[in-house]
Amino acid sequence: MTTLWPWLSLAGLGAFHGVNPAMGWLFAVALGLHRQSRRVVWLSLIPIAIGHAISIAAVLAVVVVFGAVLDLRSFRLVAALLILGLAVRGAFYGQRHRVRVGMQAGMAGLAFWSFLMATSHGAGLMLVPAVLSLCLADRTGDLAMASSLPVTLAAVAVHSGAMLAVIAAVALAVFEWLGLAVLRSAWINFDRLWTLALGATGIALLVQ
Repeated sequence: MTTLWPWLSLAGLGAFHGVNPAMGWLFAVALGLHRQSRRVVWLSLIPIAIGHAISIAAVLAVVVVFGAVLDLRSFRLVAALLILGLAVRGAFYGQRHRVRVGMQAGMAGLAFWSFLMATSHGAGLMLVPAVLSLCLADRTGDLAMASSLPVTLAAVAVHSGAMLAVIAAVALAVFEWLGLAVLRSAWINFDRLWTLALGATGIALLVQ
């Protein structure tokens, strides 16, 4: 179970990121409705997932590099403070500075938008405790880049696969059956949930 829970955490975070409308499914549905095409909805999900995956992969690459040159305690402290700083900013200011892309965006534009959204929200930082647990599963206490690379790539794949599955399911349900009008009566404040999740991630790093 000590090696299973980080993978479950990565998949669970992927599902959480996928259900968050700010991560892409709402934009995909809006594009599909704007162009009156179910195909556009499905095609939009691919660059959105790719952009998200590139963002978290970049963050985790930085984690592996700095984790290899810093002692583990100092690295966890720096990472925790960074994540908690993002949580505090979100608590006081919310997500006021959103990345905006027009309805005529192409596939490359969608991927770039998704990359910026995931990066600005700190999506990759949420994965740090789980990835650190996997990389240190041998109990050596050292985060070696060579041995951590396969684990990091697998973490990106698991997380991104879970996210893609969820955004596809949500986008299909909203586009085909529910419609955007349902959001008026069933809206959840994901900005607040995201801030709480960031805070929990930072605390998890401090006590890990």
